[in-house]
Amino acid sequence: MATGTTEQEVVVRIRGLVNAFDENVVHDHLDLDLYRSEVLGVVGGSGTGKSVLLRSIVGLTSPKSGSIEVFGQETSRLSPRELLAIQLRWGVLFQEGALFSAQTVAENIQVPLRRYTGMNQKLMDEIAAMKIHLVGLPPDASAKYPAELSGGMRKRAGLARALALDPELLFLDEPTAGLDPISANHFDELIRGLQKSLGLTVFLVTHDIDTLRATCDRVAVLLGKSIRTGTIRNLVQDPDPWIQEYFSGVRGRAALAEG
Repeated sequence: MATGTTEQEVVVRIRGLVNAFDENVVHDHLDLDLYRSEVLGVVGGSGTGKSVLLRSIVGLTSPKSGSIEVFGQETSRLSPRELLAIQLRWGVLFQEGALFSAQTVAENIQVPLRRYTGMNQKLMDEIAAMKIHLVGLPPDASAKYPAELSGGMRKRAGLARALALDPELLFLDEPTAGLDPISANHFDELIRGLQKSLGLTVFLVTHDIDTLRATCDRVAVLLGKSIRTGTIRNLVQDPDPWIQEYFSGVRGRAALAEG
């Protein structure tokens, strides 16, 4: 596992980030680093802006102020062409999978291939089949539509599409939300296995402490407008009331014992 030391390469560097909607300040001068080849879990109570933070990094939400550097480049200063070159190095799995309902699983996976490469159909079919296998879906899932899949299979199909362009950086927004405990556990194992085998850097928004234990090297806890980072073992010592309640409950103690 990554240790999160300052000697590691920083893939995402956030400094002084401010996100606000009208009078509601969500992030107030937030600082955060994501290191190469680590899985960073992001947790926090309702309204602390976990998904807003992810959306800010990938450019779907515009911060009021602050800087976001990805792969050493401040994204707000890049030209559209330069920004696209950065975006093609990451993949995103949104909470509901965000699959196109009128397209098959294979066609969904091929969307970024068709848009950003000059591949012929035969090669795209081969890549889609490979990604389907990579995420643990059966071959016959290729021709199925999202409505024909279980919740867990839709998540895997969304993950396959996020991996279509072989990204270095993967953003996951509540990847196990809505899954039963067994499916969630299998998905956690999939994420960690892919991270190790592909050398991915992962930014993972979740509410599930079991997912944190199973997949994450470090955890960032959003607390109102502030933030704490560390391992679960470190954070359980933090005196903040929300952190204590989150990590010191029955599930938190189990995660600590097993982590």
